[in-house]
Amino acid sequence: MNKARLIERIAELAREKKIDGITDINDESDRSGMRIVIEVRRDISASVIINNLYKMTALQTTFGINMLALVDNHPKVLNLKQILYHYLEHQKIVIRRRTEFELRKAEARAHILEGLRIALDNIDAVIALIRSSNTTETAKEGLMTKFQLSDKQAQAILDMRLQRLTGLERSKIEEEYQNLMTLINDLKAVLADEERILEIIREELEEIKIKYADKRRTEILTGDIVNIEDEDLIPEEEVAITLTKRGYIKRLPLSTYRSQRRGGRGIQGMSTHEDDFVEHLVAASSHDTLLFFTNTGKVYRAKGYEIPEYGRTAKGIPLINLLGIESQEQVNAVINVSEFTENSHLFFTTKHGVVKRTDISQFAKIRQSGLRAVDLRENDELISVQITDGNKNIIIATKQGQSIYFPENNIRVMGRTAAGVRGIRLREDDEVIGMEILEDDQKVLIVTEKGYGKQTPAAQYPLRNRGGMGVKTVTITEKNGNLVAMKTVSGEEDIMLMTVSGVMIRFEIGTVSQTGRSAMGVKLIRLDENEKVATVAKVPKEEILDEEEEISEELIVEVPDESFEDTPPSDEI
Repeated sequence: MNKARLIERIAELAREKKIDGITDINDESDRSGMRIVIEVRRDISASVIINNLYKMTALQTTFGINMLALVDNHPKVLNLKQILYHYLEHQKIVIRRRTEFELRKAEARAHILEGLRIALDNIDAVIALIRSSNTTETAKEGLMTKFQLSDKQAQAILDMRLQRLTGLERSKIEEEYQNLMTLINDLKAVLADEERILEIIREELEEIKIKYADKRRTEILTGDIVNIEDEDLIPEEEVAITLTKRGYIKRLPLSTYRSQRRGGRGIQGMSTHEDDFVEHLVAASSHDTLLFFTNTGKVYRAKGYEIPEYGRTAKGIPLINLLGIESQEQVNAVINVSEFTENSHLFFTTKHGVVKRTDISQFAKIRQSGLRAVDLRENDELISVQITDGNKNIIIATKQGQSIYFPENNIRVMGRTAAGVRGIRLREDDEVIGMEILEDDQKVLIVTEKGYGKQTPAAQYPLRNRGGMGVKTVTITEKNGNLVAMKTVSGEEDIMLMTVSGVMIRFEIGTVSQTGRSAMGVKLIRLDENEKVATVAKVPKEEILDEEEEISEELIVEVPDESFEDTPPSDEI
């Protein structure tokens, strides 16, 4: 990396406002090493600046490696685990062939020494036979016949010099023979035991490390990019974290959302795009850890103070600039954690009805690139995550209008990478659309894709064991369409509906009729033909604005008071 070019690139990004918040760059490099100091505005999170510098400059460079190798004489692209596996398999073959070669060599030498030992034990007869022979061939044949020697042994005896007949030389031959027999037994043991082969590979790698290792020129770091070690230097305050459907996040003091008397004008919470709205609002301490769970089963973390603070009407920054989240990932749950204690659990639900309960303490350390929170099966997605105390009741709803209500302690606590167990049995082409904690005094809000909805008291949902098909939570017809959302409500929320084309409507939960489980509900939003509800979110209650407030008429949809006769709950399926 060229330092001058790096500084020039950072300055260029700051001038062009591609990275907002850099106020000064100072080169403080000296003989002890390179040091570049970047000063940022007080309202900017340093972690966001660092992430952008990693992406837009040579501060971090990614080298693509085409790990193509011949496997069984066929070219194949391997991942890291596969290439290490095939390397070990190749090393096993190398060690085995080398051992076989050394064994053949040792056995050949031992064979010669056995012949010499026979000759030395019968030295007078050997000398007499050789002296009486007319030719070398006659002597060789005589030795082979009389002492049952091989051709190579007989030739070695004929080639032996007279000095080998001394007592010292005889002892050397005997010692060499015994050492060879020990070596032969050891080599045979290696070939018979794969664990010995692996041990040899391990020892030889250690020898290479000792012989060739030197100090690293680069430093390997683990953990987050920004690691503030002393949180006491950062003021602790109560904050509100908002995350929009389109992925914009910000932090602001919780006092911004001041209490208002009924009939007040309300305040504008934030400025969003016409097809965007606040999907997650979390009240937390600036020292709390926020866990972001995505549809792919991964979890990312950020401290409350790491999220940039913006004004009331600002939309915030893209979440992808703050976390190492991939562009195709969608955040489906945001959990704030003050302490990672073993008394708290995270409850997971996937699209295919799989559930899992895991100690929250297993998520205390999450690297910048995220962590696998649940092992998803093929084509499955993480739908929802809830934080529990181990004694809550869970309700799960499906696209075809089924729901199941069961105690969370039906599911044993599992490890972080476990796949989970069946929470609800699904019909063909059905899938889970939501999971919530349901208290006895709450109601269940149901919204279908064609804009129908209702709320039903928790008492109408029988408590069952996990794994069944559950009971009907809404009657699905061609008129109201499949279920798209299920939320538990207490009566103090507003509900935000968004259609696939970006039209939004916000209304008080109290305006939604209370009906039985089997009812179709009332129309919540009038939809054009082929239009469907895409997303439903619970948001803090907001008083209706006065006429002087600027409201986009395009986003206000009149809702007729069209309801349907309630029907008694159906029996469990």
